[in-house]
Amino acid sequence: MPGVAVTGMGIISSLGTSTAEHLKALKSEKDGITTPEILETSLDLPVAEIKLTNRELAEILHISEPHACTRAALLGIHAVRQLLQHSGWEKFPEGTGFISGTSVGGIDATEKYYYEYAAESSTRRFIKAQHPGFTTDQIAGYFSLNSMVTTINTACSSAANAIMQGARLIESGKLKRVIVGGTDCLTRFTLNGFHSLKILSETKNRAFDEDRDGLNLGEAAAFLMLEADEACQTKNVLGRVAGYGNANDAFHQTASSENGEGAFLAIQKALNKANVSASEIDYINAHGTGTINNDLSESHALKRVFGEKVPTFSSTKGFTGHTLGAAGGVEAVFSLLAIQHQLQFPNLNFKKPIKDTGLSPVTDLSSAKVNRVLSNSFGFGGNCTSLILSDND
Repeated sequence: MPGVAVTGMGIISSLGTSTAEHLKALKSEKDGITTPEILETSLDLPVAEIKLTNRELAEILHISEPHACTRAALLGIHAVRQLLQHSGWEKFPEGTGFISGTSVGGIDATEKYYYEYAAESSTRRFIKAQHPGFTTDQIAGYFSLNSMVTTINTACSSAANAIMQGARLIESGKLKRVIVGGTDCLTRFTLNGFHSLKILSETKNRAFDEDRDGLNLGEAAAFLMLEADEACQTKNVLGRVAGYGNANDAFHQTASSENGEGAFLAIQKALNKANVSASEIDYINAHGTGTINNDLSESHALKRVFGEKVPTFSSTKGFTGHTLGAAGGVEAVFSLLAIQHQLQFPNLNFKKPIKDTGLSPVTDLSSAKVNRVLSNSFGFGGNCTSLILSDND
């Protein structure tokens, strides 16, 4: 039976705080794009914000003050706690690994407390939050995970790379069980940074549309439990990580290559790893940010791999915004939901195809055979990762 078993998943985003709430939102085509209410910013731009304050999240998670959990850590703990609650365990078994992807980690704490550090000693516990690994350690500490704990920081492909790395460790026999995914929260640093790059839309994003004008930033955390077959035994297997591939565009710090070279190579590697042909992919959860550069580059990559028979595809970032380092985890969960419920989720706000490629994503919720999903995650620095999620047959 090819691939590494997925036996659990947990997610929190602007769509909800459970997998059931996310499936409901996807099926009802209800997005989570709003204006900032919790993030303090002077920019009046649409974002996909989770409408829970840090204090409310801490109360839900029974975390008392003083604590050093950043918002990204709180979101990550919330998602991983779902895994634990659905696993039947009181606590994760000894030897459970943890690989978390993030782009900016706890920089929300840095920008909040930076000017207080000199005068206010009580905030100095957040100085280390600048390092992405600090957020991972906070999540691992909450669950007493003390086996292999590590962080992957490859921008928007971080969580997908965490899933890939976890699958490799299972396949090599280094671990029998590992929690993989990612977490990222909205910060002024990211909102201002993307605004300076002039790639934020002032409306809801329109991935793969000829008139697309940018992305909406979002926040989320999403994690999977990967297990070796001998470890999961009689458990319900939600799906499998059947293939994965990573390649680098080596083109530009913040832009994808015009011909989609990195994406093309990553998809090909994933197909080879899964030992399937391009025609065996039923649905593609595209990276599809809504920027002019990304969507054109990804479209070229899809045409290079699939020719004139590009499978049904869509970007779900119209629902969640672009959740950066968490996106690969969020979209792996969506891919597994697509397989479990035999659904293809709509690409919101699309009206007309890009002239250069003529590709049109699926725009309505569709019932269809979905046994194998290609999920793309492409990051700044040209880091491109593709995963193939499959059913358990």
